[in-house]
Amino acid sequence: MNPAFVTTTFSIPGYHTTRNLGVVRGITVRSRSVVGNFVGGLQTILGGNITIYTELCEHARQEAFDIMLQHADQMGANAILGARYDANDVMDGVTEVLCYGSAVYVEADAPAH
Repeated sequence: MNPAFVTTTFSIPGYHTTRNLGVVRGITVRSRSVVGNFVGGLQTILGGNITIYTELCEHARQEAFDIMLQHADQMGANAILGARYDANDVMDGVTEVLCYGSAVYVEADAPAH
């Protein structure tokens, strides 16, 4: 599936939805390692961007996004509308990241005459 057709909006300019295939989601659960916690703790003392946690969050979001795309592809969708992320702590140091949206099939609008 083309990631260019994933949007947080509920329409894509120049296209119209011909089929709504349902909700799609991608979920991943990640934990921080002992080394990651140590490095993150050091970066916290120094202040600024805590890069070890930024990387962990970015990897988790990308993995959830990729799983959502696979789910949409399996349903026959060529676009996802209303895409969102959510995250919850499962337990101390363990976080669930969810990416979800509406799987649809879109077609280009007819050219205006």
